[in-house]
Amino acid sequence: MNLFSSEIQELKLPNAELIYVPRCFSDEESEFFFNQLRHHVPWQQDDIKVFGKVYAQPRLTALYGESDKSYSYSGITMLPHTFTNDLMDIKNKVETFTDCKFSTVLLNLYRDGSDSNGWHADNEKELGNNPVIASVSFGAPRWFHFKHRTIKTEKHKILLESGSLLIMKGEMQHHWLHQIPKTKKPVGERINLTFRKL
Repeated sequence: MNLFSSEIQELKLPNAELIYVPRCFSDEESEFFFNQLRHHVPWQQDDIKVFGKVYAQPRLTALYGESDKSYSYSGITMLPHTFTNDLMDIKNKVETFTDCKFSTVLLNLYRDGSDSNGWHADNEKELGNNPVIASVSFGAPRWFHFKHRTIKTEKHKILLESGSLLIMKGEMQHHWLHQIPKTKKPVGERINLTFRKL
């Protein structure tokens, strides 16, 4: 099911709530922030263990935070950099829109269609119960897939466009999995920022 629309959508789903804002940032803001982040973030590529085998993570990442609290997922522990002025500008706009405060942002750089993020939930214990996750996208559009853990008919996808904001709320991280799948279609670089509170 394709839930994409040019209008703000509030999606009431079993055990979850999503809000998709296609134009949270203007084209000019999106291009500016993409270029700033692409060229000034100290991107890194960590190894990840999947079913006992170690692979290079199929994307580049960086972590920024208000404190020195580390963040761990999939066997990777990241130490945060200090928020830059650009990231604070993005964070302030996201906080105003969501009426939530965030302390940390995980950045992902998808260089082409072979970069991806497999099925997972943002359910690390550091995030607490029913965390609010705010996801901002700059650059090339990519499909965001999500499915319910037990209700097999609940499968959806949204095309995350440049400048968009996706807010995941409620029990979503307990009952749903999401991914950015690989694609063989030609696709440009995309930067995703997921704001969370540790």
